[in-house]
Amino acid sequence: MKIIRYRDSQGAIHHGSQHADGSTTRLNVNPLDGVGDTGEAADVKKLLAPIVPVDILCIGLNYRHHAAESGLQAPAYPVLFVKNSGALQNPGDPILLPTHLKSDEVDYECELAVVIGKECKNASKESALDYVLGYTCANDVSARDWQIKKGGSQWSRGKTFATFAPMGPCLVTKDEIPNPNALGIKTILNGETMQDWNTNDMIFDVPTLIEFLSGSTLLLPGTVILTGTPHGVGMARKPPVWLKEGDTVSIEIEKIGTLTNPVRNE
Repeated sequence: MKIIRYRDSQGAIHHGSQHADGSTTRLNVNPLDGVGDTGEAADVKKLLAPIVPVDILCIGLNYRHHAAESGLQAPAYPVLFVKNSGALQNPGDPILLPTHLKSDEVDYECELAVVIGKECKNASKESALDYVLGYTCANDVSARDWQIKKGGSQWSRGKTFATFAPMGPCLVTKDEIPNPNALGIKTILNGETMQDWNTNDMIFDVPTLIEFLSGSTLLLPGTVILTGTPHGVGMARKPPVWLKEGDTVSIEIEKIGTLTNPVRNE
């Protein structure tokens, strides 16, 4: 099932099920609580991010070719950092380049986002996908100057500005994606393909990440895991390519869809 979250013409927020014929019907429950399709046509006025995360857990350097382009060795364990939930942004709404804490080096990163559907602690690789509700597209927008030069060795400052976690356009339930590590993934910037690879290049696959992140740790329903980005980021290009006002950036993932956001100054 493809699940969207939307605002209707009266301003109320609902979830809906997108069907193969292009129609959408309203769901009567939050997908974290189950799926109840009313069969009624959805009144979709504004598409929203498909999930409101309780936590956003992010993995760095998780693609072999991206680690290589960064001049770094593959890590022995997953590299964890976080974004706050206030970084969430909807499809179609702008990525805002920071001007108060100014950044001139804002980068794109296409990522597969994993949504945890039920409480998860000490999962094994074999059981890990049992805890997954579904998958969506994400852009791990990154202010590289704050991440690397001014972040005090911690990545979160450069990763968690408002609007730096666009997600969407829909959440695809896990039954439609039995293997999350076999998906084409790309970034398109102003019509030019910048990243174009496959999730099979992950150093730590999705079950391994869930096993690691849930180790002695409780992952709550609604936790979102960003699983890393492939090579082709703006920082690694010569010369570097930074997002600027007026740009349009799209994240495409096979079997999920396309997440598009314009870029504006804060």
